[in-house]
Amino acid sequence: MRLLSHLLKRFIDKGRLVVLAADGTRHIYGSGTDGPTVTMRFHDEKLERELFFNPELVSAEAYMDGRLTFEDGSTVYDLLYLFSINRRGLAAHPVQQALRRGWRALKRWHQSNPLGKAAKNAQSHYDHPPDFYALWLDPGMIYSCAYFPTPDATLEEAQLAKLRHIAAKLKLEPGMRVAEIGSGWGALAIHLAKECGVHVTAINVATEQLAESKKRAEAAGVLDRITFFERDYRELTGSFDRVVSVGMMEHVGVNHFDEYFGTVKRLLAPKGFAMIHAIGRMSPPGTTGPFIRKYIFPGGYVPALSEVFTSTERVGLWVADCEILRLHYYWTIRQWRLRFEATREETVAMMGERFARMWEFYLAAVELGFLHGSNMVFQLLLANERDAVPVIRDYIVDEERAMAGVGGV
Repeated sequence: MRLLSHLLKRFIDKGRLVVLAADGTRHIYGSGTDGPTVTMRFHDEKLERELFFNPELVSAEAYMDGRLTFEDGSTVYDLLYLFSINRRGLAAHPVQQALRRGWRALKRWHQSNPLGKAAKNAQSHYDHPPDFYALWLDPGMIYSCAYFPTPDATLEEAQLAKLRHIAAKLKLEPGMRVAEIGSGWGALAIHLAKECGVHVTAINVATEQLAESKKRAEAAGVLDRITFFERDYRELTGSFDRVVSVGMMEHVGVNHFDEYFGTVKRLLAPKGFAMIHAIGRMSPPGTTGPFIRKYIFPGGYVPALSEVFTSTERVGLWVADCEILRLHYYWTIRQWRLRFEATREETVAMMGERFARMWEFYLAAVELGFLHGSNMVFQLLLANERDAVPVIRDYIVDEERAMAGVGGV
């Protein structure tokens, strides 16, 4: 435990970590104040050395494989909470600083998403059986940040509020042509077609999602107003009054930001505009953590706003509006995680124990990233002309209030 103890003594300040080593010894780190007490057990001695060199990846893999377990009522969420309130101490350790320099050096390679590879990366996450996601998402199967009028709103209320918020920003009129880049399970396309009377061209590279989307659009009676394509965003052609993209930019990769925003620019009809909703970071440009990169979102990256605006500047788009949602995704993922925990047995039966542990780790980690880390969500309105978007943003509230009186998804 010598190497790992060297790291943990410098790392754990708030709270307390109790480690039951594979040789039977007990080690305690931290003050025990201002945080939880977490007890974990190592089931082999190699784990101690592996954790020292890459704790973020190895802790996840060890939990997934049963080499790391918890005792005295502790959970993987408790461990990640302890990590999240002590994260600065970990990042300051010389070995961890060297590791992060290596990640930054490989950043563009990690985020390379050319045609073909981009689809495979997306499919690795989104093409799990829809029944798995249906266990813990809302009935609309919306897998992106909700919009909470109040922190205690239900997930269903917040997701409907998000759809209305986006529709209000788009200022739609019946008959408009809308392109949706990254259409998920179709909830937004269905909402816009049904409630706003527009025609939506929705593209996605995840085969399972598209198949489910078509079923849902048909059940909602709007399949004649939505055209679904299995297509990369760079392959979409046409001219559209509006372009909308929710939760897609995170999959583009820093190498391809100009392609992404260039596509948005190209698709916009005269006086048209776009609404982009994506996860960002309030900190300077960084990298994707090793666990998320390897197991959850290969090729994914959460951009700094400086990277986003540098790209919009290069391609020549007006940023007509920017809204920052700071805690909304924390509230969203917390509800997802609690619903996931409540249906864990069903997940194990469907996908296996290791998969369930992987998703426990993932949901807990990203929830805490939006509570104690630098992550947030931004929404942009983009246009080719400076006056395409109304110059007074009061219209958004006016449209949203009007929509609150009509039916939802």
